[in-house]
Amino acid sequence: MKALVLEEFKKPLVVREMPDPECTADGVIVRVEANGVCRSDWHAWQGDWDWIGIQLPLPHVLGHEFTGVVEEVGKNVKNFKRGDRVLVPFTLGDGTCPYCQSGHHNICENLQLAGFSTWGGYGRYAHIPLADTNLVTLPDTISFVDAAGMGCRFMTAFHGITDQAAVRPGEWVAVHGCGGVGLSAIQIATALGANVIAVDIGDDKLEFAKKLGAVAAVNAKDNNAPEAIRHITKGGAHVSVDALGITQTCQASIGSLRKRGRHLQIGLTTREEQGMIPLPIDVIVSAEIQIVGSLGMQPSRYPYMLDMIAQGKLKPGSLVTNTISLEEVPTIFHEMDTYQNLGVTVVDKWEAKQPVGQ
Repeated sequence: MKALVLEEFKKPLVVREMPDPECTADGVIVRVEANGVCRSDWHAWQGDWDWIGIQLPLPHVLGHEFTGVVEEVGKNVKNFKRGDRVLVPFTLGDGTCPYCQSGHHNICENLQLAGFSTWGGYGRYAHIPLADTNLVTLPDTISFVDAAGMGCRFMTAFHGITDQAAVRPGEWVAVHGCGGVGLSAIQIATALGANVIAVDIGDDKLEFAKKLGAVAAVNAKDNNAPEAIRHITKGGAHVSVDALGITQTCQASIGSLRKRGRHLQIGLTTREEQGMIPLPIDVIVSAEIQIVGSLGMQPSRYPYMLDMIAQGKLKPGSLVTNTISLEEVPTIFHEMDTYQNLGVTVVDKWEAKQPVGQ
């Protein structure tokens, strides 16, 4: 199969012919039709997250925001057949551990991560283990491009905003970092009736956030974001989200909250922090601040998200700003070095663009 391959950390990814994946008895092979280019892929390319146990054997095929069509079905699979349109959550549970048994497949004791534990969506074909447990049917009304970002950023934001932070209508929600997951959180919180404040250092991202529903925007490069948010909200946000995972955004998020506010941590850290960020513990205690983590989303929650999309309340496709070929992904990775990217970029072309005149 054609695939974009990580052969060496921090070196350009290359397009190669790689072996097709083999189908297990409980798995399926998906023909990938679209795959989102996520900052988590950039982290993996950098060699990050060894401090949380993610160590990729090389060569490796990344890509964890993919959707496509079932090509082959294992003999034990009952819920899917060849030709089904499917969406792949990047958190894959075994279905048997205590967390899976209580409906929390996204934090399975034996969690696999599509595109990390397995080869992912930068290959034309991908194997999904335990398909009946993990795979989600994609409605015909949702295009592959629109669905591509829903395997990670959009569904992560949905679970975080609706389940973990339990955002309610009328609340003030501050979102720190307007990348793909931050913009998703803005759209979702707005759809739930919240008043959202977008925070970033790029005016283009803040303008995009307003188009997605943010009622106010704060440029953290020019302003003290917590002070600005406390002024806008007359006391602080009810919920504040760190959608990036660096020291500045995490601390600013907690500083943006009113008493009894909820801090939602979605972003994972970089090599600079390696998972450790100093926090104002005395403020957290005295103001009764809640700190909530959120990882991915369990398959059982997808119908609620897909229903809101069907009703037109959520529009994940509106976050997509660019569609590219596999060969163009390394350029996007280099743009991520300096946070140049706007919105969500999706791979949906498996043949390189021909130069003009050829």
